[in-house]
Amino acid sequence: MTSPTPPSEASTNPETWRRRKRTTVMFAAIIPLLYPLDWLALGHWSLAPLGVRLLWSAQMLLYTVLYPGLGPRWEQRLANVNSIAASCCFLALIHVTGDERSPYLHLLPSMPLIIALIQPRDGTPALLSGIVCTLGTMLMLLAQGRPIAALGWALLIGSATFFGMYGAEQSRKAQEAEHAVRLERARSESLEKLALAERQRAQTEKLATVGRLAAGVVHEINNPLAFVRSNLEFLRTEVLRQPLPEEAHAELGEVFEETRQGVERIRQIVSDLRGFSHMDMEEPTECALADVVTDAARLAAVRLKHVARLTVALPPELPGVFAIRRRLAQVVLNLLVNAGDALEEARVHGGEVRVTGVADGKRVALLVEDNGPGFPPEVMPRLFESFFTTKGPDKGTGLGLALSRELVERFGGTLVAENRPEGGARLRLELPVRAPSPGG
Repeated sequence: MTSPTPPSEASTNPETWRRRKRTTVMFAAIIPLLYPLDWLALGHWSLAPLGVRLLWSAQMLLYTVLYPGLGPRWEQRLANVNSIAASCCFLALIHVTGDERSPYLHLLPSMPLIIALIQPRDGTPALLSGIVCTLGTMLMLLAQGRPIAALGWALLIGSATFFGMYGAEQSRKAQEAEHAVRLERARSESLEKLALAERQRAQTEKLATVGRLAAGVVHEINNPLAFVRSNLEFLRTEVLRQPLPEEAHAELGEVFEETRQGVERIRQIVSDLRGFSHMDMEEPTECALADVVTDAARLAAVRLKHVARLTVALPPELPGVFAIRRRLAQVVLNLLVNAGDALEEARVHGGEVRVTGVADGKRVALLVEDNGPGFPPEVMPRLFESFFTTKGPDKGTGLGLALSRELVERFGGTLVAENRPEGGARLRLELPVRAPSPGG
C-alpha cells in the first residue's frame, strides 16, 4: 500500500525537513505543558506522568538532533524508531495515569494519525505506531481479564492506523503529482527559453549582418557623395558667375541651395547610419538628451515625413544622463518609428508625434506620445515580450520594444507604456540623472 520515501529526499529538500522539524519541536514543547491534565486525571500530583512526558519530549528533540548528523541513510530508520518510541511513551503515560481508567486511553487511536501527520510521505511509521499501540493496549486489557474490550480497542486502533496510512499514501501521491507538474512546467519553460534564445541569437546575427552591410554601404556612398558635393559647388560657382538676368540668377541660386541642403541631408543620414553600425564599440558616457533626440529625430523624419508632424519640446535645463548616446538614440528612434507605424495603420488624419522631457529629482523622463488610437487592453501586457508584434511580417519582428527596454535597463532606467487620458499612446523612458561612480 505504501512506497517508502527515498532516503535522500528530506536532505535534498531543506524545506521538507524544516517543516517536519517545526512540527516535531512543536509537539515536543506541548507535551510537558499538558502535565496539569495528569493531575486532573489522577486527582493528585504525581511525578511519574511528568517523568514520562519529559522523556517523551526529550526523545522527540533527540530525533531532530540526530537526523541531520546521521545523514539520509538513517532517515527511514530514525523515523521508524521515533514512531515506536513516541507510541511507547504514550502507552506509558496511560499506564501511570490509571491504565484502562486513564482518560488518555480514548486518545490512543489518534496516535497513528499524529504520526502520519508528522511523516506524511511514508505510511511505515504510522503502521509501526498502530502495531505498538494495538499490542500495548491488548496486553494491558488482557492482563486485567477483559478480552472483549481488548479486541474492540484493537479494531479501533487498527482502523485509525489504516486511515493514517491511507492519508499518508494519498499525500505522497499528491506531492509526487505536484512535483511532476512542477518538473513538466520547468521543462516547458526551459524549452521556451531555449527557443527564444535561439530566435534572439538568429535575430542578433541578422542584425549584425545588416550592420556590417550598412557599414559597407556607407563607405560606398561616401565616395560618390564627396564627388557630388564638390561638383555641385563647382557648378554653383561657375553658373552664378555668368551674366544672367537677376530673376534667373536668384532662381538658380535657390535651386543650388536646395540641392546642397539635400546632399547635406544625405551625408548626415549616412553619418548617422555609420554611427549606429559601430555603436557596440562605444562606452557609456554622460550625454545630453537634446542631442540624443536630435540624432533620432533626424533619422525618424524620413519615416514620419508623410505620416505625422514631429514636435520636440525639451527644456534647456534638462540634465544629462549616463548612457551610450547612439544606443539611446536607437531606442528613441524605435519609439518614434513605432508611433509613425501606429498612426499610419490607423489612418489618422493630422497625425502628431510629440517628444517632451521632464526632470524629476534624480531622474529625467522622456515622453514619446502620439494622437493615434493608443494601445488595445489585450495588447498592453505583452508589449515588451520578445517577438510579439501587431504589425505585418514586412514591418516588424517583435524585437524592437523588447530590445529597447533591455537597452534602457542597462543604463539603469525604465521604459513603460500607457495610454494618454486624452487619447493616444505614451511611452515613458526614465533614466537616472547622475552618472555612476567609476567603480560602480
